[in-house]
Amino acid sequence: MSKPKIVVLGAGYAGMMTTKRLMQKLGPDEAEIVLVNKHNYHYQTTWLHEVAAGTRNQNQARMMISDVINPNRVSLIYDEVTEVKKEENRVVLKNSEVSYDYLVISLGFETNTFGIKGMEKNAFSITDIESSRMIREHIEYQFAKYSTSVKKNENDLTILVGGGGFTGIEFVGELAEQVPKLCKKYDIDRSKARIINVEAAPRILPGFNDDLVAYAKKSLEDRGVEIREGAKISECKKNSFVIGDDGEEIKAGTIVWTGGVTGNSILGKSGFEITKGKVTVESDLRAPGEENIFIIGDCAWVMNKEEGRPFPPTAQAAMQHADTCSTNLKGLIRNEQLESFTFDDKGTVASLGKSDAMGTVFSERLLYGTPATAMKKVIDNRYLFLLGGPKLILKKGKLRML
Repeated sequence: MSKPKIVVLGAGYAGMMTTKRLMQKLGPDEAEIVLVNKHNYHYQTTWLHEVAAGTRNQNQARMMISDVINPNRVSLIYDEVTEVKKEENRVVLKNSEVSYDYLVISLGFETNTFGIKGMEKNAFSITDIESSRMIREHIEYQFAKYSTSVKKNENDLTILVGGGGFTGIEFVGELAEQVPKLCKKYDIDRSKARIINVEAAPRILPGFNDDLVAYAKKSLEDRGVEIREGAKISECKKNSFVIGDDGEEIKAGTIVWTGGVTGNSILGKSGFEITKGKVTVESDLRAPGEENIFIIGDCAWVMNKEEGRPFPPTAQAAMQHADTCSTNLKGLIRNEQLESFTFDDKGTVASLGKSDAMGTVFSERLLYGTPATAMKKVIDNRYLFLLGGPKLILKKGKLRML
């Protein structure tokens, strides 16, 4: 009798950790494991804002998949998923196809511009290593151009960031540290370079309490970041945002949209029922009506039944999805009882640059400044430890704690 084949689509946080856990929980003779990913590397999604700002080298934010997933134990396929044929237990790839007995869909997110006119066409977005690298290079090009131009346009030095959520605020925090360095490098007066964050909601950082938000705003504004709250963007032009009822135009040399993400479009194309771009999964993380398909990470809405809303789609949650998903795959193979997903909220810390941060640990304790910065690095290093042990921390980790 042939071994059941488990195919994992996507090597983000959820996909990588699921694959790692399957290697630990199942013997080589119990299942064939296949990991499919577009690239031969995995990257830290929560570090992309640092790559985009230029405060972290792109190679430090990514790792070769084969360095942490044993290719002798897991078949690694580097190809792009185009469609899942549920009725045929088959995944269509750009250059081939793969069949499965059990499928894990963890294809990550795509940018959601909420239909804002011109946003998709005219703004950069922080979606992967390459898009982040392009932002970094564009920002530096604008400073270099300004430095060498005879007729200088100070708008070239303005960086406009749409969206005051987690990614947007962490990004402007990194920019607040990088922009002074660029000004020094190109002999530009720091006061001429502007960092502007635009948020449609009444306040930035939804989900954080008022004290934490106030701390974040002061930290950023003290370092020159301009924050525009309650400023709805009606249009993104080639070099500007149009905001508010009066149609105010804010001009910039670099425009970055961080205001929203949605699940991978492959879900809808493959016939899954979509709610706001994602699939609302069962408590055991399987797709509704599917016995052998799990959907996790940014592709899934996992409901908090007590509150009647989904758990936040964070990296922390994605890693916990992996634990439940791998346990339930083991349960299906061994004919054991499946378990329901339970979210263990260990807190959330947002960086405000290399030297500042704020957030909560264990849901309630508030952290600011140096302790929060240290905790943020502990969180980042913990993921590396779970994925690749001490060796990966030494190679890729944030070792300077303060």
